[in-house]
Amino acid sequence: MGKEVRTDVETLRAADADRQKVADQLKLALDEGRLSLHEYDDRVRDAYAARTYKELLVLVSDLPRPGLSATDVAARRQAEKRREARRMPTALLVLWTIWASLTVVNLVVFGLVVATVDDPIYPWPVWMLVPGAALGAVTVGVQAIRSQRH
Repeated sequence: MGKEVRTDVETLRAADADRQKVADQLKLALDEGRLSLHEYDDRVRDAYAARTYKELLVLVSDLPRPGLSATDVAARRQAEKRREARRMPTALLVLWTIWASLTVVNLVVFGLVVATVDDPIYPWPVWMLVPGAALGAVTVGVQAIRSQRH
């Protein structure tokens, strides 16, 4: 068969403009005190010698975006950890979706029955509150356990 073509961005050839962007980012890192002059010289030399994006990305992988302080980086990491801790597990999301769907179906059917029958109708959709309350208690418990771990 023919030669396999890889489409990974990292394997693509870098252009002069890409090398210049990395060199500019390295200069900002030097100005912010993130790199020593020796590190800067080595990395700029490697940037201009780089042939692929992978070779360029390695040079800036340990640097935050220009203009970010260590406090900004730490705050973003903490915010991401808090967001992850609040995120509901997929199994619970599926259960809530199923419960909500069944509740909507029950309410629609109940509404249609009430609209078409003259006699008083027992409000059976109220029983959907029982599994909803149980699911709510499980969700609160799971989130409490997850927050204690973090």
